[in-house]
Amino acid sequence: MKGRVRVRFLDTRPLRSSQSFRDLWIGTSVSQVGGQIANMAVLAQVWDLTGSPVGTGAIGLATGLPMVLFGLLGGTLADTFDRRAVVRATTAGQLLAAAGLCAQALADNRNVLLLLALVAMGTSSGALGAPARRTFPVRLLPGDQVAAGLALTNVSFQAAMLAGPAMAGLIIAHWDLSAAYATQAVAMVLSMLTVLRLPAMRPEGADAAGGRRRPERGGWRIVLRRPTLWGSMATDLSATLLAMPVALFPLVNEIRFGGNPQTLGLFLSAVAVGGITAGLLSGTVTRWHRGGLVQMSAAGVWGLALACFGLAGPLWLALGCLAVAGAADTVSVVTRSALVQLETPDAYRGRVSSVEHVIGVAGPELGNFRGGLLASATSASFSLVFGGLSAILAIAAVAATNAPLRAYRTPPAAAKPVPGIADAAATTGQIS
Repeated sequence: MKGRVRVRFLDTRPLRSSQSFRDLWIGTSVSQVGGQIANMAVLAQVWDLTGSPVGTGAIGLATGLPMVLFGLLGGTLADTFDRRAVVRATTAGQLLAAAGLCAQALADNRNVLLLLALVAMGTSSGALGAPARRTFPVRLLPGDQVAAGLALTNVSFQAAMLAGPAMAGLIIAHWDLSAAYATQAVAMVLSMLTVLRLPAMRPEGADAAGGRRRPERGGWRIVLRRPTLWGSMATDLSATLLAMPVALFPLVNEIRFGGNPQTLGLFLSAVAVGGITAGLLSGTVTRWHRGGLVQMSAAGVWGLALACFGLAGPLWLALGCLAVAGAADTVSVVTRSALVQLETPDAYRGRVSSVEHVIGVAGPELGNFRGGLLASATSASFSLVFGGLSAILAIAAVAATNAPLRAYRTPPAAAKPVPGIADAAATTGQIS
């Protein structure tokens, strides 16, 4: 009975079995907290400069477009060069962008275009390195711990979403925006230190000296050839592009709750509370075998919860809807990430990961832009309800037309890979 209860909670084996993964997890967690603090500061600064939902929605445009352009390029880099070197260089770019944000705040910048340009710079650097980062867990962990490692990463992200906005509110209230941006810069320095400790991770087939090779052909087409891959990504895109609510938070807060900045922080924190709760129970999720059905169901709950948020009057109900949405998002992300990594051979993993990154990260940002535009033409409530219900219909269409995704089952737990051939062990027998 004791064992049955234990497996339902967060699986921490990856932190114990791999020091390299533990270093990666610590660095990623720190940078995520800094990123959330900076995101909140950017949101507050843009709202202060423009006072418009179109302005806050433009943040999504400034981040979404670089993610699409540079995320896809990053996939090719990850399948060509040593992935650790790619992440080192792009982390340095993110550090420079964070320093720029701090400098513009100290100079009392009133030009929103300069602010968005610096946001785009940091996003571009992160997008270039994201596909390489996504391949790290499957290289550093035994095959049967990959899903658990991804769940741990997601829990740290949700914890950052919970702590970051609250910390940003305190920092901005007691100091100013420059202090919030400086916190992100310090976090990126710490993240860089942990990346420096990682082992070399050359793509499968790269030469040992230079770590460079010609990528296998068909790296992008593999997504379209495998229904499980395109179906999983289409599910995520439907949920985020059609129902992302963050750009509407300042408007909802002003209309319903008097514009209190602490309430604005509670919106993001409520999403994180739900995500952390689901993450702490992820030991159960990572052992469910029907990953496709789990992801589609969770994505549908996300859309429904956000539609309800659009209609919620009392603050407690609004926060409850956001918490449910956060929990559903965590389940969807964990199952999608594991499915994509386990279904993709290492020779293509960088480029497929770049597609996943573009959809998983740019989708929400473009969804924020869509939500801001629709709200400016109608209302925040209409944008949220219409977006949530549209997402549910789109996900239902994916489920109806993609039988392989509905039938997908997570492969049996793999044995610990032999050093030097970790990628082959992690994917052998796991490509449908």
